[in-house]
Amino acid sequence: MDIPESKHQSEPGYEKRDLNVRLIVLVALIALILLAASVYVVDEFFQISKEEQVEKVVLQPVSAQLRELRSHEDEVLSAYKVIDAANGIYQIPIDRAMEILANRAYQNSTTGNRKAR
Repeated sequence: MDIPESKHQSEPGYEKRDLNVRLIVLVALIALILLAASVYVVDEFFQISKEEQVEKVVLQPVSAQLRELRSHEDEVLSAYKVIDAANGIYQIPIDRAMEILANRAYQNSTTGNRKAR
């Protein structure tokens, strides 16, 4: 039985053409551009999502309960009040109290310097 020679058997077993380098470079360049664009789009999406989250959590409007608490604190820190008149305990504004303590400390330091001379 004779096996007829086919056209494929008479040809060598390798590619006779060169690679198309321009096509490979073009495809690689397009892939890099698409990759860079994808990274940019994902980064922008992340930044926008992050800003929205910060605005939602950190910069959201203050609750009514917190405003009421701060108002009460401001009132307590800036009001004169008699706490115990019999023992001479009074409440004064915090700014005035700091001023009085600063003046006393200054007077004590200048008096101490005069005694040392």
